[in-house]
Amino acid sequence: MIKTLLLLSTIVLLCAKCSENITTKATSKSPQFILPELPKKIKFAGIEYDISDLDIQEKLDREILTNVYYQSATSQIIKRANRFFPSIEKILKQENIPDDFKYLACIESALIPHAESPVGAKGFWQFMPETGAEYNLLVNDEIDERIDLSKSTKAACAYLHKAKDTLKDWLLAAASYNRGLGGVKRDMEWQKSTNYFDTEMNIETGRYVYRMLAMKLILEAPEKYGYNIPENQKYAPIKTKSIAVTKSIENIAEWAIQKGVNYKIIKKLNPWLLKNSLHIKKHNYQILFPTEDENLRPYSSHL
Repeated sequence: MIKTLLLLSTIVLLCAKCSENITTKATSKSPQFILPELPKKIKFAGIEYDISDLDIQEKLDREILTNVYYQSATSQIIKRANRFFPSIEKILKQENIPDDFKYLACIESALIPHAESPVGAKGFWQFMPETGAEYNLLVNDEIDERIDLSKSTKAACAYLHKAKDTLKDWLLAAASYNRGLGGVKRDMEWQKSTNYFDTEMNIETGRYVYRMLAMKLILEAPEKYGYNIPENQKYAPIKTKSIAVTKSIENIAEWAIQKGVNYKIIKKLNPWLLKNSLHIKKHNYQILFPTEDENLRPYSSHL
């Protein structure tokens, strides 16, 4: 009996030791996200802001932690940014909007073309149908230009210029993209505030600009936050050429095959096309195709 107990004790001790070794090895190899110290100043739209205030630091810290530890979403934003930022940056520059507003698109849609909110906002810049119409984005049964990267980015630029002219500040213009011009003005008037950081807003808008600033910090230096994504794993920009469409297309799938691609590729490059037809009325359209040297073609051509 005593020998049996001693044997069992020895087995238990050995198992405990093995378990400890396994745990130690697993812990030493497990990924860790090292959060750098929060900056005391941050530059946005060419202006440097002092953000050393305790309240500002805590609000920014919350948004950095939220995004850094939402690894699946943030990793994909980093990958998509490699594809979509060049086009967005080009349009922002053409429209004289600060380059930093590309991070607003990140928090609006995570750079997902078909992103749609519960209330019906859609696209890279999350326009509601009525707001899209105000900025000349056509929406009907066959097309939705809110999902067109080029046209929706230009519409967002038009709004941001209007907001900056009204509020005289780029951060407030960014806040108004969520709150609306009237909402931001009312909040500032009754609180007698002069800037975003001194204005108490609703919960969503109160976090909105901090989310944008957090995304800027993370995407400008992802490796500091534990994101070491190899260049070859980021989504490459797709080289395209455009074909002017001046006549109605009754069957886009058949038309695409005649052009040497297929419906799936047309939809990938032109997500604003909603159906398998395109009827020309008042507007002509430009449909994007991959260039000949682009590795985006029907799977059957690989066989």
